[in-house]
Amino acid sequence: MTAVPTPFVRPRPVDRPAVRLIGFHHAGGSAAVYYPLIHHLPADWDLLLLDLPGRGKRHAEAPLSDLDTLVSLAVADTRPWLDAPFALFGHSLGAVLAVETARSLERLGAQPAWVGVSARVAPGLQPPAGRGLAELDDETLLDELFALGGLPQRIREVPGFVERFLTTSRADLRAVESYRPRPHRTPLRAPLSAFGGADDPWAPEELLEAWSKETSVDFRHHTLAGGHFYFLDDGFAGLAGQLVADVGEAVLVAG
Repeated sequence: MTAVPTPFVRPRPVDRPAVRLIGFHHAGGSAAVYYPLIHHLPADWDLLLLDLPGRGKRHAEAPLSDLDTLVSLAVADTRPWLDAPFALFGHSLGAVLAVETARSLERLGAQPAWVGVSARVAPGLQPPAGRGLAELDDETLLDELFALGGLPQRIREVPGFVERFLTTSRADLRAVESYRPRPHRTPLRAPLSAFGGADDPWAPEELLEAWSKETSVDFRHHTLAGGHFYFLDDGFAGLAGQLVADVGEAVLVAG
């Protein structure tokens, strides 16, 4: 039987999981950034990592620069996998995708057990429209992205990679920079946890706390050591520990 193509990276398939955790990556990133999480999750959890167009499993597709289109795509991709208690987690651009995908799924009658957002200011604090990172020249944009961390310096030496990386990053950045949350949006019915690095200049602690307004139920806020990519390398264990505790409690309450 031929396997059905999927835009998800699934590091350790679990057919009847206790929880299905769906991850949304950052601007310019790919599903691969979350792969180490699998080493810190319970054995009966299924981890699904979505690749957006332009990278990974969707490398042949053109990247998208409209947030609403990305949300619609994420909803369509996610719906076939909602046969178990499910949780959504996203970092930076992925945080916006996670919360808006959750909102759309709730309207469709599919209730997430939990939503996690990371390293992104709350929607109510969305900066006004203006010239963002996507409009910077190539070298300045690269410098800004390297300053955030998460990128090895050697990628500048890989022929063709930088051009492709910048094309994808610009599309992602235009999508997130065009995001304008609806002023009268309904708060989520799912518990929500906000995560951030103590030294992240892009999402300081006080701007993460405002995510509490995006849920009508339980809200938690976790600050971990590090910068914008606080979870990389040794940080995965700390992120996973908090994530597993929050999701586990949410599933128990929902059950």
